[in-house]
Amino acid sequence: MKQIGFDNDKYLSMQSEHIRERISQFGDKLYLEFGGKLFDDYHASRVLPGFAPDSKLQMLLQLAEQAEMIISINAADIERNKIRHDLGITYDEDVLRLIDVYKKKGLYVSSVVITRYAGQPSADLFQKKLESIGISVYHHYSIEGYPNNIDFIVSDEGYGKNDYIKTTRPLVIVTAPGPGSGKMATCLSQLYHENKNGIKAGYAKFETFPIWNIPLKHPVNLAYEAATADLNDVNMIDPFHLEAYGETTVNYNRDVEIYPVLAAIFEGIYGHCPYKSPTDMGVNMAGNCIIDDEVCKEASKQEIIRRYYQSLNRFVKDEASKEEVYKQELIMKQAKITINDRSVVPVANDLAKENGSAAAALELPDGTIVTGSTSDLLGPASAVLLNAIKILGNIDKKVHLISRTFIEPIQQLKTGYLGSRNPRLHTDEVLIALSMCAVSDPNAKLALEQLPKLSGCQLHVSAILSAVDRNTFKKLGIELTNEAVYEGAANN
Repeated sequence: MKQIGFDNDKYLSMQSEHIRERISQFGDKLYLEFGGKLFDDYHASRVLPGFAPDSKLQMLLQLAEQAEMIISINAADIERNKIRHDLGITYDEDVLRLIDVYKKKGLYVSSVVITRYAGQPSADLFQKKLESIGISVYHHYSIEGYPNNIDFIVSDEGYGKNDYIKTTRPLVIVTAPGPGSGKMATCLSQLYHENKNGIKAGYAKFETFPIWNIPLKHPVNLAYEAATADLNDVNMIDPFHLEAYGETTVNYNRDVEIYPVLAAIFEGIYGHCPYKSPTDMGVNMAGNCIIDDEVCKEASKQEIIRRYYQSLNRFVKDEASKEEVYKQELIMKQAKITINDRSVVPVANDLAKENGSAAAALELPDGTIVTGSTSDLLGPASAVLLNAIKILGNIDKKVHLISRTFIEPIQQLKTGYLGSRNPRLHTDEVLIALSMCAVSDPNAKLALEQLPKLSGCQLHVSAILSAVDRNTFKKLGIELTNEAVYEGAANN
């Protein structure tokens, strides 16, 4: 049974109350830069067991009457069709998705701001699409000398040239489809305009990670570094907070590096800076809601290993640099772990060496580890899947859930008609065949009913999997790692 290390109810209550306090601190309006994933934060739910993936959304729904949302998107990202790799869609498509989701959940999306706008044709087309569904669109422009030429930035020729985004509620949440979209610049530009209009407005930043009030090298914070290894983010002690208060807090390099510039911009707008450190700008209360530190540490160590394998696989596919892999190895050393601390890894790899072919190992909710090996009918992924649901359904391991008479026609279809060199059934094909058998076979029906129990289970395979198998495991909620080596025709 999964152990809980995070109090989600406490988080929802404490976080929403803290944001209300920050709104009242500034008076009329608070611009809240909202980083990370708002309603599908599976990283947070993995490293903080008990954190619901939609916790941040649920927290904002408690503030829905006070809040409106602005989504920022960089015009250059629209122009070059930048992709969100976790979803496989472009940033502009994701903006439309976010608008739809937020509206359905009960949040008010007032506008979209296209940042670094320079008349890009694709940005103009996107604007027309947004306006056709009733979304107001504004333009912000590149500012010469940004972010260092403070006098020019904080002037009518700098922020003053940006469109003033009309807002009506005290809490304005500025979010985006991904990094580099201009969230912070949007907030600061609005502060300049609000100040000119005599409206007292403030700025705060919401990022779940790194968690500022746990140790720098805590596995939860190290797992954040592992998750952002491709961005080369580094957690560090906030030197400004230490100097101002004599307290050690954790932030990350980009916020620490930009703080002197932000402080100068605030001084240019207000005549003073309301914050003494980057940590002061944050409103994250997650660290106060960890109720079992050891559970969160162990969960984070497992996440670090998974991230290491992700980088290793991306490197083999020329999607990541060797430096990214080196960084992941360094993070593992800092966390004092190896790949063998993920219990399914040595089991799968040892079985593969023993058999001389790819193998898989899956850990069930009760800690039992099930294995699967390559055969003439099934690959290791399909084999371990069938073996796991047999055990979960208390079905005798000698029982054949899928008759060879079902498998062979599918193999003939694959190799004889569809040109595949791999006759073995992928996981999706196995599940379709199992569904067909379930019509007349009670054991097959019972086995299918076990699939929901696999959510959250850990799996390791000794070779690179096909995209089809990876997708099936993702849909089942299984957390997968695999060695970054190809196994014969397993991917055909």
